[in-house]
Amino acid sequence: MIEVLVVDDDTRVARVNAAYVEKVPGFHVAGEAHSAAQALRSLEALPRLDLVLMDHYLPDRTGLAVVQEMRRRGHQADVIMVTAARDVSTVQAAMRHGALQYLVKPFAFAGLRAKLEAYAELRRTLDGGGEAEQAEVDRIFGALSAPSEPGLPKGHSPTTAELVRQSLMRAEGPLSAQEVAERTGVSRQTAQRYLKLLERTGRARLTLRYGEAGRPEHRYVWATRG
Repeated sequence: MIEVLVVDDDTRVARVNAAYVEKVPGFHVAGEAHSAAQALRSLEALPRLDLVLMDHYLPDRTGLAVVQEMRRRGHQADVIMVTAARDVSTVQAAMRHGALQYLVKPFAFAGLRAKLEAYAELRRTLDGGGEAEQAEVDRIFGALSAPSEPGLPKGHSPTTAELVRQSLMRAEGPLSAQEVAERTGVSRQTAQRYLKLLERTGRARLTLRYGEAGRPEHRYVWATRG
């Protein structure tokens, strides 16, 4: 399990974010903190901590100051900023201090889930150890970028497009719209709409599975898979 510390000055928001984290397979909330001092005490008390969801606006210090202090004390837990701070200077500072991702409030569950799943994928890649060729290095550095599909038609969500894209990329074989819906938490109709978009743009290929009777089932596979 990936152990997570949720830091937010608003106790209600912290509870909501913690509940979101617990809904993502493979993640467990080890604790919550509502100030910089509490966050640093939690880091000392939770030696197995893997990831911190860090608010920036804390009552005693900023989240970035906490990150700096974490590193000074030798804490190696990864950090994803989860904050309403959206000025470019804060975003740049977060990057310089080693935050892996930056999620701007307010956000839906799907937005946080995409970040956490990308983080889990990064962990799996790094846990493999060994040496990395350039292609592997590029994949590691791009693992958390979660790019949205370019040129999405009006009415399409980049977050939903990314969820559907990731479900196909991680699948061992072709998936139906129903299977994609179950993996992403969207409706079957929504999954079908985004799968057709991926097919039209050449990112996914349509395959047909014939049963004993009736129309063949449409199944989709990421275009780079055989």
